[in-house]
Amino acid sequence: MSTEPASPPASLPPDTHTHTRLCRHATGEPADYARAALEAGLDTIACTDHIPFPDDPQPTIRMALEDFPLYLEMVHAAAAEVPGCRVLLGLEADHRPDLVALRHLDRLLAQDDFDIVLGSVHSGPFWDLNPDDPAATPAFVEDMWRTYFRRLTDLADSRLYDAVAHIDLPKRRGLRPPPSAIRDMVLPALDAVAEAGMAVEINTSGLLHGAQEMYCSPDILRWMAERGIPVLFGSDAHRPRDIARAFPEAVAAARAAGHTHRAEFRGRKLQLMPL
Repeated sequence: MSTEPASPPASLPPDTHTHTRLCRHATGEPADYARAALEAGLDTIACTDHIPFPDDPQPTIRMALEDFPLYLEMVHAAAAEVPGCRVLLGLEADHRPDLVALRHLDRLLAQDDFDIVLGSVHSGPFWDLNPDDPAATPAFVEDMWRTYFRRLTDLADSRLYDAVAHIDLPKRRGLRPPPSAIRDMVLPALDAVAEAGMAVEINTSGLLHGAQEMYCSPDILRWMAERGIPVLFGSDAHRPRDIARAFPEAVAAARAAGHTHRAEFRGRKLQLMPL
């Protein structure tokens, strides 16, 4: 198999997963990401900082609730400051049943006109367990994956989000159950995503992680195409220079899996565009 990088498409798709300094584990402001997007050949990005939690138990890894008005202001300012780049207003919202019950996301979204809401599952040992941890037994890894995809199914069933972020996140450190088990647990979640009319991102940050593979895997991309689930593209950039990282390869992977269109969002409405 050739190791040559994929040829860039005529134009790159929007980068719909970026983080700013307000999430407190990234750098740069929305305008910095917009300028970097133009340099990378993009004309659209979405700012999607992590949803702030009330009484946050981990205040160093996501936006503070008191910074949310500043976040809205910064995104709108970037759209005006960098006129060549469309800057969409979004959020990455961690799906937690307690926050759903409190209608926390609803109250945040009511404060502005949002373009896209990424749904993700972070709360739990789904992304930071090291392969050399004694707890990382084959049985525990399989149970971890099954728990994650059950929560992902609940995320889709909630109808609160527009797209799924880094859908196979449990592989982040390189931990995977047998392929047959992955198929068994992923397909019901994809059926729920398809029923909800959601998109799923190809998140290129997995290439930098122990997974050494984009989220989603080639198998998941193929299963998505079989179900008519559209793709969108996110770098999960935590620095402006990471915008559109490996996007030509991501587009090539989507096409190889059978995708002919991609999703775009405006005002939380999905549009299909040729890939």
